[in-house]
Amino acid sequence: MMPTVLVVDDSAIDRHRVGRLLQRVPNLLVVFASHGLEALESIARERIDLVVTDLIMPKMDGWELVAKMTSEYPLIPVILMTGQGNEQIAVRALKAGAASYVPKSVLASLLVETVENVLEAAHEEQSEAKLMDCMTRSEATFLLRADPSMIPPLVNHLHRTMRMLGICNEADGVRVSVALEEAFNNALYHGNLEIGSDLRTSDPAEFHKIVAHRCECEPFCDRVVRVEARIERAMARFVILDQGPGFDPIDVPDPTDFDNLEKASGRGLLLMRTFMDSVEFNEQGNQVTMTKLGADELAGANRLD
Repeated sequence: MMPTVLVVDDSAIDRHRVGRLLQRVPNLLVVFASHGLEALESIARERIDLVVTDLIMPKMDGWELVAKMTSEYPLIPVILMTGQGNEQIAVRALKAGAASYVPKSVLASLLVETVENVLEAAHEEQSEAKLMDCMTRSEATFLLRADPSMIPPLVNHLHRTMRMLGICNEADGVRVSVALEEAFNNALYHGNLEIGSDLRTSDPAEFHKIVAHRCECEPFCDRVVRVEARIERAMARFVILDQGPGFDPIDVPDPTDFDNLEKASGRGLLLMRTFMDSVEFNEQGNQVTMTKLGADELAGANRLD
């Protein structure tokens, strides 16, 4: 069945702009709503696979729509379109259940890729929702060479394992997949291949050209990303180590700051820190350890707080 994306924005110009961008995705049906209440009416009467929504709208804004979706339609992921000055609402919405966000200033370069990635993660989540919970623990180590095509299957594998062990529920599974993919992308593109995040949004064609070149030339092609995954019922722990020069996370612009919301730098870190319970870097900045607590562990931690 052809997936359907619902675009929610009170601006007819922006709705048309987003619709034209999404026409690049093969076999995708796009429908529209002008505010959150109209979006919920559409969801109630037809199958919707993904919602792309603006934040500031009349009658029901994006923040309220995310909260309603998380409560009533947890298997339908939501992508936020953010504008300058909306950083606090965006962070709140991500924490409340949104799957990702794309600044409006870089819609042309990031929206289609983000929609495709979230749709793929959502499809995996829905298809695995009834899988038997039969394992007690899973441990594995992966060595990813300079091949971006290996990232999606690894994300899917880890996601399925976490679902089997009950770390993620249906709604949270997509967001954890987003955090893992951002971490793997950072390790490969920014770590091992040493390509800055600004190029990905300013010149996507040049970005992919450089990626293809560095995946085949030394020293970049010889580097690996080491992923250690330990998943059990209480928690999941991921250690991701690249062989690049590293970085200082303090130097990355805070994407929640008013002046930085429209910048691509730091977007991945924000998603990782929002969707995981713990994110820690080593001193060199080439290793990140991410932890996701199981439902029982998280409830216990909240009681202690």
